[in-house]
Amino acid sequence: MANQLRVTLEIGPKGKKVVAVAPDWPGLERGAKTEEAAIERLQSYLPRYAQVTKLAGMDGEFAAIITVDLVEQYLGTGSTDFWGISFAFSSIDRQDMSSGELERELTLMRACWAFFDDVRLRVSAEMQKGPRGGGRDRDHIVQHTLHTEQGWAKMIGVLTPDGAVLTDQGLKAHRDAYCHAIRDYHSQGKLAGKMAKWPLRYLIRHTAYHTLDHAWEMEDKDLTRR
Repeated sequence: MANQLRVTLEIGPKGKKVVAVAPDWPGLERGAKTEEAAIERLQSYLPRYAQVTKLAGMDGEFAAIITVDLVEQYLGTGSTDFWGISFAFSSIDRQDMSSGELERELTLMRACWAFFDDVRLRVSAEMQKGPRGGGRDRDHIVQHTLHTEQGWAKMIGVLTPDGAVLTDQGLKAHRDAYCHAIRDYHSQGKLAGKMAKWPLRYLIRHTAYHTLDHAWEMEDKDLTRR
């Protein structure tokens, strides 16, 4: 149904954490200690994710959602329990995509990138620290986010030189190459990676999630909002 938010639940093998994933909206994932709490936390982030859908030109479609439809529960990994982040593949992740479906997901991933770029330009360079003074500042968060994505890009043959993503031109080239490689792998029916094989749906949503998670982290720790 067009007005339903499809949700899958990734259950940690020891039952310590559960991750609620919205498979139709790459990047919209939240973890918690129970199934109910994970779904509630996911729903609490809908207004924040709406900003991404606006950038993607899909805000009308997203705004029409009024109910949650739990469509699948599947077993996660030890990392699911430890981090409260999705590290396993649902049956939806493994489904084939049409070219149109792929382009929709890539558009949303690019919107997550655009949102991340907007956030890093408007938040304070120094971030709010934890109760014991720990935590990274903005530039460290940005570098971590981009460097991690470089590692995932290697799974589809995109070899971006170290430091290139820290320039506007280099970052644009990296992102264009990333999307082009995903399209190429899709056309060949290939999974990402040589050893650990990732479905392209998972690669896209995991990239989008990591980007958004750190964008929201920067928003939450922004000192100019206090």
